[in-house]
Amino acid sequence: MNQASDSYIGQFLKLESAGGIVLLAAAVLAIILANSPLEPFYALLLDTPVQVKVGALDIAKPLLLWINDGLMAIFFFLVGLELKREVLEGELSDKRNIVLPGVGAVGGMVIPAAIYIAFNYHDSVAMQGWAIPAATDIAFALGILSLLGSRVPVSLKIFLTSLAIFDDIGAIIIIALFYTSKISWIALVVVAFAIVQLVIMNRRGVESKSLYIMVGVLMWVSMLKSGVHATLAGVILAAFIPLHSKKDPSYSPLKRIEHDLHPLVAFFVLPVFAFSNAGINLTGLELDQALHSVPVGVALGLFIGKQLGIFAFCGLAIKAGWCQLPKGMSWLSLYATAVLCGIGFTMSLFVGSLAFEETSVNMLFDEKLGIIVGSMLSGVLGYLILAKCLPKRAAIK
Repeated sequence: MNQASDSYIGQFLKLESAGGIVLLAAAVLAIILANSPLEPFYALLLDTPVQVKVGALDIAKPLLLWINDGLMAIFFFLVGLELKREVLEGELSDKRNIVLPGVGAVGGMVIPAAIYIAFNYHDSVAMQGWAIPAATDIAFALGILSLLGSRVPVSLKIFLTSLAIFDDIGAIIIIALFYTSKISWIALVVVAFAIVQLVIMNRRGVESKSLYIMVGVLMWVSMLKSGVHATLAGVILAAFIPLHSKKDPSYSPLKRIEHDLHPLVAFFVLPVFAFSNAGINLTGLELDQALHSVPVGVALGLFIGKQLGIFAFCGLAIKAGWCQLPKGMSWLSLYATAVLCGIGFTMSLFVGSLAFEETSVNMLFDEKLGIIVGSMLSGVLGYLILAKCLPKRAAIK
């Protein structure tokens, strides 16, 4: 890995770690407001109707859905940019670096989903949330790692980041395949037109950010009307942003946009999403509610399923000789990293909103309770194990 790549990774990890702390603060504030006399104003803010109308085009949603469908499209756009860069010239461009986090991500999605299904197979409505515990929140996990400072080896951070990238790929596929409503083929034709336009722009070496944004907005609106979840427009748009400039070999349009978006996403988009979705009113919480199959399935899926799936699948891959334990990591630190991946927060909340927003039964409270409990347990245990097993002095980079 060259020096420029090392510098980029260092900047990325610092930004994600700081963003994780802001994310945590936003979530805590939401929970405080939801359990205070200000709760009606908090709910009123999220239910505020926002309408955009241009001729026959009319988009009217409460503020919460504008955040979940609109702001999160920016987040997925950034995820798409990171995926493209990593695959073309980053950590994932070397096949040797793909196997371990890839296998771990598969285990970290399959086992948590299986645990959730085991608790909810009897309830067809609850079964719609099977993918909730399959997600990992990279910002929160890196925020926990930042508390250990320079004791954490870079290899561990890169492994966690790579695993989260594969986890995001899985989440994107799950959303595309399982969380769509009724399909509007006319709107999908417009989406296809936008994609063709992006292909032409990419082939001709167009580098204008404003042109890509214009086509991206058209595609987002069309996806919103099509029934396919609108956030996927961000991922598709990212795939066509040029990595290298044909005019200036030293300039990368993709990296420039990614660099500009990171602070916006880390310190605005994700904290606003967390503030809007993490508020859970615990007043009058009874034991039967806490032990309902949805929160129990989500919590155990995140806390038990993630660590079991990732550690077991990674262990089998290493023992089979498919890959090696990353330099600077021990089996215990690998296990602790698997535990940290049980912090599902942002992506789990997002998948949960997709799973239950259109059902007649309100299970958003249940899934939020499970996500918060599972994520808290994973974060605390992962931190304690890492604090115990990592060297007392700064790790060798």
